[in-house]
Amino acid sequence: MSYKYNAAPSPAFVLDEALLRKNLELIAGVQRDAGVEIILALKGFSMWSVFPFVKRYLSGATASSLNEAKLINEEMGCKAHTYCVAYLPDEFEEIMRYSSHLVFNSVAQYERFRSAVSVHNANSADTPISCGIRCNPEYSEVETELYNPAAPGSRLGEVDAAFATSPNGPAQVLPDGVEGLHFHTLCESTSYDLEKTLAAFEQRFGHLIPKVKWVNMGGGHLMTKQGYDTAHLVRILRRFKEKWGVDVLLEPGSAIAWETGVLVSTVLDIHESRGIKTAITDISFTGHMPDTLEMPYRPRITHVSQNGEVTAATDPHPGNAQGMLYRIGGVSCLSGDYMKEYVFEKELMVGDRIVFEDMIHYTMVKTTTFNGVRHPDICILRETGELEVVKKFGFEDYRNRLS
Repeated sequence: MSYKYNAAPSPAFVLDEALLRKNLELIAGVQRDAGVEIILALKGFSMWSVFPFVKRYLSGATASSLNEAKLINEEMGCKAHTYCVAYLPDEFEEIMRYSSHLVFNSVAQYERFRSAVSVHNANSADTPISCGIRCNPEYSEVETELYNPAAPGSRLGEVDAAFATSPNGPAQVLPDGVEGLHFHTLCESTSYDLEKTLAAFEQRFGHLIPKVKWVNMGGGHLMTKQGYDTAHLVRILRRFKEKWGVDVLLEPGSAIAWETGVLVSTVLDIHESRGIKTAITDISFTGHMPDTLEMPYRPRITHVSQNGEVTAATDPHPGNAQGMLYRIGGVSCLSGDYMKEYVFEKELMVGDRIVFEDMIHYTMVKTTTFNGVRHPDICILRETGELEVVKKFGFEDYRNRLS
């Protein structure tokens, strides 16, 4: 049997359309059963060639910048739910044109731009922009501080004290014109993590919830991961809606494209130094998979030999240390551009393929052209079995980034 991604060029990101549909159908079911809106977070998945496909299942998309908001308008045909840590004054008029919702990171930011929103709403024939403020419930199950929006002193969102107007306790009103509250403290988390986060959110901001029309629960809801309790998620979302009488939005990043594709690479050289063998490939961890170095985490690897044999590489431990150990090296000149040893069942050869599993969410949106290293092609494996090359990158893409 031929390997699923044999026809892919190297290096290449390959999205599997059938797997994407499976995820979207599950998410659409949660959206329907819970009576909520689930929207695509472009920070996690921006492959706009499939936006029309995604739009069949979801309620819209969320942006964190002007460029993302414009892409949502152009390729999904809808306005964005936009949140920026800080809005740039010279972009704000344009952001309003592309947004149905604007979430402000602080009360001060909202006060700075509220008159501009009022003027826009008064002069626009479209539905008025709905404004919200991001809250920090100061609770998170995220252990890696780099990805924890509720870490002590976080710059992301307002703590409850920001809404207090007297020493006697929190005010019972929000700034005029605020219609929503937003929080985001999860990262590839479970429904039980959300349940605990909601308890903290209600404890700190419950006095404000009756004053708003909607609550955006942000991202990090990894509902497409095997074992995730979607029935529990539906129950807690329905319970929250019924208790507070507000619209509820979720904007998962990873869940949309979780386990929907791979990064294909090819072994270019086998380098040995002091007994350490490194298989140098045509990708770069720092350039093409920065999360593997930042978080850090070790991607799962499939080895495809030139004779078509497919095996999984594993982490070394006493039970399998008799295999062949290889580091996987990137092609950039950064000394740390590699993954520590994996155990392979067969000797690696120049020309073999190393396939990094689950590389479509977040990974693709963080790539760079550091060192001028060739950017992987972007491909789709259609449900018909046809492989479509959506984008090939060349010198112009590298040059035009810094012209």
